Amino acid sequence: MTAYLILHGWQNHRPEGHWQHWLADRLTELGHHVTYPQLPDPDDPDLEVWLTELARHLDGLEGPERVVLAHSASAVLWLHAASRGIVRPGAADRVLLVAPPSASVLARHPEIAGFAPPPPGFGLPTPTRLIAGDDDPYCPEGAREVFGEPYGIPTDILPGAGHLDMDAGYGSWPSVLAWCLDPTVPLLARPAASSS
Repeated sequence: MTAYLILHGWQNHRPEGHWQHWLADRLTELGHHVTYPQLPDPDDPDLEVWLTELARHLDGLEGPERVVLAHSASAVLWLHAASRGIVRPGAADRVLLVAPPSASVLARHPEIAGFAPPPPGFGLPTPTRLIAGDDDPYCPEGAREVFGEPYGIPTDILPGAGHLDMDAGYGSWPSVLAWCLDPTVPLLARPAASSS
């Protein structure tokens, strides 16, 4: 079975209504090994502490396939880990970065200002994909422009998906579950009428 590491963002206490919680439950029900840790001090996170936690959880990922899904501040955390060589080639088989916040937004919040993205120019050691809303208030400049193109990450932009969080209606997200099970499946916005 596949091993999944799901990483939350700033101020996220892993509420049951969030798509990450929903996804962790579905993957576990299907018999996969899922690690969905509560990262330390989510309201006032420390980049160095989170990097240490990321490295620890990556070291514990075991399985024929290892997949990382990182939302919001943890998506930027992954870029920091890659830029510093904390993520070794082969540490994961594929990565999905979801709705990373831009430097301009991070700078407005002292609690997460230290997460400002590292300068591009380093290689990502793992096949990585990025997905974001076209109206994400945490990345008003546009995820493709801020992250996708500068870092060389294939990017999917979803219309009206906001920050891909509970406020944007992302409790269940069938498309991300389908992608977890088959990376050739396209990532789509959550159907507006869905409540499962």
